[in-house]
Amino acid sequence: MIYSVSSFRFQVNNLKLETFLMSPSLSIVIPAYNEAARLGESLRIVFEYLNKQRPETEVIVVDDGSSDNTADVAEKSFEGRGGVDAELIRVRENRGKGYVVRKGLLAARAPVALFTDADLSTPITETPKLIAPIERGEYDLTFGSRALDRSLIGVHQPWRREQGGRVFNLIVRLATGLPFWDTQCGFKAFRLNVCRPILEAATIDRFGFDVELIFLAYLAQLSLKETPVRWNHNEGSKVSVARDSWRMFNEVRLIRRRARAGLYDEAIAAARTGAKDRERELHTSAPPSTDKGTQRRVASSFKADA
Repeated sequence: MIYSVSSFRFQVNNLKLETFLMSPSLSIVIPAYNEAARLGESLRIVFEYLNKQRPETEVIVVDDGSSDNTADVAEKSFEGRGGVDAELIRVRENRGKGYVVRKGLLAARAPVALFTDADLSTPITETPKLIAPIERGEYDLTFGSRALDRSLIGVHQPWRREQGGRVFNLIVRLATGLPFWDTQCGFKAFRLNVCRPILEAATIDRFGFDVELIFLAYLAQLSLKETPVRWNHNEGSKVSVARDSWRMFNEVRLIRRRARAGLYDEAIAAARTGAKDRERELHTSAPPSTDKGTQRRVASSFKADA
């Protein structure tokens, strides 16, 4: 049996059943695919920040079937975690970013979880921008945006890729009715007791998974907040404009079809119920970032078109 209090662990009888005497207040999930070259430095930065600002955090690295020594680098880096708890989850075969992000979020022990890209394109110091509104009871899902304040972009993507991202987000808005300008920034936070049904129901394993999660949360009339964050382009991205654009467009079409067929209805209803229960418990009247009337109309339109 494995017990964990902060970063202290000891094992009894080699049993896999885990009992935790102290749970973290925040989980940070880092998906990693062939990130051996930069993961070590990223984890050093993350652990240094968390030990100073929020040691009651767990960091979950999910290795997406890497062909390099990403997992070994992660385990070696855990030696410098200080008071922060850390866990490595290995996926045997490459399944895609969406799959491993969901796997990490569903394994999280904290009530609030954030995922961030392994290259830390959004600095880990931006974490409070997403976490604080959730912990205050104001929002269920918050996500970073490069579109709301482009002055926060330190290093831009190549022109072609940046314009492709703008076109994709415009198509997402037109196809789904979402009012947001950047669904693809790899920096998102979730109130897990409300968002868990959506995470469990999501099916998109590749780069369109962000759209699916935000779309389902929107249909469930959860409180969503798009937040401008600092961001820097790093070379070595796994996304190819030529290879992945059509795949992502097709994934958006698939999300629409599944919604119209009612395949998400059970998860949407469960998330909506969880959000209402949370509002009653917290006695909060904080307004969401999106208009509930618009959300209801979008949800109704998909049912009408089914």
